[in-house]
Amino acid sequence: MAIPESFLDELRARLPLAAVVGRRVQLRRVGRDLKGLCPFHAEKTPSFHVREDKGFYHCFGCGAHGDAIRFVMNTENLGFLDAVEKLASEAGLAVPKPTPEAAAAAARQTTLASVAERAARHFAEALWRREGAAALAYLRGRGLSDDTITTFGLGWSGEGRGALAQALKGDGITEDQLIAVGLMKQDDASRPPVDLFFNRVMFPIHDRRGRVIGFGGRILGDGQPKYLNGPETALFSKRRTLYGLHHARAASSLGKEIIAVEGYMDVIALHQAGFGGAVAPLGTALTEDHLAELWRLSPAPILCFDGDAAGARAALRTAELALPKVGAGRTLRLATLPAGEDPDTLARRGAEPVRAVLGAAQGLADALFEAAAGSRASTPEARAAQRRRLEDLAGLVGDPTLREEYRRHWRDRWFAAGRAAQVQSGSGQRGSGQRGSGQRGYGQGNSGAQRAPRPGLVPERAGAVRERDVLALILSHPSLLPEAEEALANLQFRTAACERLRAALVAQAEQAFGLDSAALIDHLRQMDLREPLDAVLGTRLSALPACTLPGAAPAEAREAFFQALGQLDPGRLAAEIAEARAQLAADFTEANERRLVALVQAQSVIDASAGGGGDDAPHSTRRRVTHT
Repeated sequence: MAIPESFLDELRARLPLAAVVGRRVQLRRVGRDLKGLCPFHAEKTPSFHVREDKGFYHCFGCGAHGDAIRFVMNTENLGFLDAVEKLASEAGLAVPKPTPEAAAAAARQTTLASVAERAARHFAEALWRREGAAALAYLRGRGLSDDTITTFGLGWSGEGRGALAQALKGDGITEDQLIAVGLMKQDDASRPPVDLFFNRVMFPIHDRRGRVIGFGGRILGDGQPKYLNGPETALFSKRRTLYGLHHARAASSLGKEIIAVEGYMDVIALHQAGFGGAVAPLGTALTEDHLAELWRLSPAPILCFDGDAAGARAALRTAELALPKVGAGRTLRLATLPAGEDPDTLARRGAEPVRAVLGAAQGLADALFEAAAGSRASTPEARAAQRRRLEDLAGLVGDPTLREEYRRHWRDRWFAAGRAAQVQSGSGQRGSGQRGSGQRGYGQGNSGAQRAPRPGLVPERAGAVRERDVLALILSHPSLLPEAEEALANLQFRTAACERLRAALVAQAEQAFGLDSAALIDHLRQMDLREPLDAVLGTRLSALPACTLPGAAPAEAREAFFQALGQLDPGRLAAEIAEARAQLAADFTEANERRLVALVQAQSVIDASAGGGGDDAPHSTRRRVTHT
């Protein structure tokens, strides 16, 4: 007996292809693909690509092609059934037994899928007939074009009263089958079944492959509920299905953003406005299964819920749900809509307002901080509650290293906000001018004369300068990129312009190898990165020491880069040194030795600066350290 396709889909969904292939092939991200040396033929230049969004691998060298099951068959010399059983065991699934009952269930599911497809065609045809005129006028009134209506297969249910069963009777479709696909219901065995959808605009729901598996409907007029989703069936599971997923998969392969919104019309309006990666849950909050689907399409999908209190709460619930699963290649961004707006109304105003909202999306850590402590409490008790809330949220992060990074990030923001509040409060007091004659004012000496306050430390500003230093060094010396790529990939810059440029350098690292400074900058300008480039080069390149400018000795540039990196993230530099020592011990080459020397020299410079040299330590100090 053939294994049901629905089971194979579930197996592929539970075991992402990259995880299966990654056991045998060292993969690195290149754009939207993962790339490595092909395991099926000898090669020195990687030509083996993994397409996570499509669920297949392909080697451009030998032509090997397939999914996770095929990969296990070919690499472990297993037959199809053995490969399925191996993967199913890892996924915690039981392979359906080849029993007559299982065969009957598989055949029934295939039949129900064809019933759903036929019903969807019936609804779509009805929309364009006279009986669907009001529904068609409604959709056009919502700003949808005829092409969009056709693309999403929108339809009209009719007035009910058994009309659907009568219309499909000629195709051999029974009322029992319509009940099984969620289009009819029978509440009382003594009465005939009735249509579930009547007087409604119909939205067919598809699985990830584009097959109709269920339906939703919006009533015309003032009836309730306004939107109605069909029940769970053998084909349709709400907790696992995202509306518009098959369109989003196609859009993802073209580099479109993946955006999670709340409803049918949000998805359709965004698609029409050019944002084809939009999806929505179906009458339920986003679940872990939904998040897994989103992460198969994008490492950082955007949550873009309605701009009201309910939408904000839904976004934060999803963010908290994601924390145990976030990690390398899995995070979320949160876009904040203007008050009273939803993606549908925003998209109807054009692409630019949507683009502006998505462009301002916050990373998961910053969005959660804003929600928990963005409005600084005025009392010690309330501030303590905010800090407990942040600690509780950090505790949800599954990965221990990332959990500490969240804690550190939130601590930095918390104390920075506290210093800013103290400076503001102190300025207000000094500005008021008067104090009791027996008191000594803030910043006053014994003489009572007021002194200028000591300027507060602003880590965000210092961090932004160091972020620009790191990027300017890479842009000036692209030859550093092979050594710097991994460190850059493990960072997330706080400055928006620097983060865009960092992400682009990591994504384009392979294409940038071998380019000189001018060619690399020109390559990035052609990627619509002119503004972040100007932000980095226009403000920092002229301020860098001469030894880091184009034409400087590579050794000096390398030392300067790792010094800047270490000042930006001391923990990262320590990890780089430990890794470089291990790499040199395993493979004693000149390149590995040169990298370790540069890292140790950079650490020495930072240690010397901490002892009194500071960020502006003279170049002579740096040169002395170079030869230690």
